[in-house]
Amino acid sequence: MLLDDTPLFEPSLLQDLDWSSNSVPFSPAISPSDPGPGLLLRPLCTADFNRGFVKVLSQLTRAGDITPEQFINKFEHMKKTGDYYVIVVEDANMGQIVATATLITEHKFIHSCAKRGRVEEVVVSDVCRGKQLGKLLVSTLTLLSQKLDCYKITLECAPNNVAFYEKFSYNASDDTYMQCRFYD
Repeated sequence: MLLDDTPLFEPSLLQDLDWSSNSVPFSPAISPSDPGPGLLLRPLCTADFNRGFVKVLSQLTRAGDITPEQFINKFEHMKKTGDYYVIVVEDANMGQIVATATLITEHKFIHSCAKRGRVEEVVVSDVCRGKQLGKLLVSTLTLLSQKLDCYKITLECAPNNVAFYEKFSYNASDDTYMQCRFYD
């Protein structure tokens, strides 16, 4: 497969979001269909490998060395499962990805075989911070999880980011987050 503009998921899922139910204020007003001058919010595609997608992720954590083949294989796996919703903001003038976030849906037996959403890898490039793109990404994924009939949506964040996520009605849980890390 070549690096192309085939989306990871159906773009109409983003276009059809009921933005009027978003409770987070934006000033100036932006939305998934109008993220700002020269910006496009859309699903990830494999061509984004050459548009700096991995470089943006590396501003969040160690992304590692990824070949185009590895990227395509992971993309195809994610597309096939239908449970990954990686969104990106592209600066169309530069042809570069400037922000990204991921929603993963988990299928459960609990809550009458419901789905749980999990937000991961929210990052805005240092050259575009202050343009409300983080708010836009989180608002979009929160609304998308509701549209996908998730019974809840969760995320993990550093203590200094709690106040940011509380704006979106996320609450700190009393549950203890634990991990067993195998790699840095």
